[in-house]
Amino acid sequence: MHDLGLSLLFGLVVGFSLGLTGGGGSIFAVPLLMYGLGMPLKEAVGVSLAAVGTTSLLGALGRLRTGELQIAAGVVFALVGMAGTPLGVWLHGQLPEKLLLVLFAGLMLVIAIRMAWVSSGPRPAATVNLAGFPSWLRWLTLAASGFAVGVLSGMFGVGGGFLIVPALVLVGGMEMHRATATSLLVIALISLGGVISHLKAGRPLSWEITAAFVLGGAAGLALAIPLARRLSGAALRQIFAAVIVAVALFILFRTLYDTGG
Repeated sequence: MHDLGLSLLFGLVVGFSLGLTGGGGSIFAVPLLMYGLGMPLKEAVGVSLAAVGTTSLLGALGRLRTGELQIAAGVVFALVGMAGTPLGVWLHGQLPEKLLLVLFAGLMLVIAIRMAWVSSGPRPAATVNLAGFPSWLRWLTLAASGFAVGVLSGMFGVGGGFLIVPALVLVGGMEMHRATATSLLVIALISLGGVISHLKAGRPLSWEITAAFVLGGAAGLALAIPLARRLSGAALRQIFAAVIVAVALFILFRTLYDTGG
């Protein structure tokens, strides 16, 4: 029961961030599962994919009613991303756990820098909507971004919203609120591909913890989505960036300390 209660709380944190920014919170899922629940990395990645994917799907369905979701762009992005998840899962199985944790912490630091940079500068203007048939180069760039997100999702159990949202805004010319909503659909589909790949690889998945995480995530979404329509999110992104840096440094300290000990 203690683990289920913590899973609800951790899911609330992840769901709140997903609903507010279309990403960012999913990067917390693996550290929360590992250090909060003592779950092994391989299982934490699978649970993260299942929980974050389901939570994101709930958020995407909520945004569909508001007309913010760009289904065509999201499906194209996700299909390419799903092609990259088996490669990420394979890489996850080939690398030592300590190296994976160091790489994961490095990824978190990159994400934090990007979030802080976006928060401190002006938002890019959105002039072209992906639904209006962008050029082949934009589609190619968007597809490459999707594949990279799929690989990272398979390796680390992250949803990839930190890459999806800027790709949809900068490459696809999508308005920020639409990009945030569409990101949730992409995360759900790519996470599904990651879960299937992990199960095929014979890796464990705790459905009880996943279900509790999803319930907490749904509550977080319900709290965040109304706020997301009212706030720019710049200050919150700065806070998220600072928390991500703290968690990344904690992971590095634990991993390198264990290596040296």
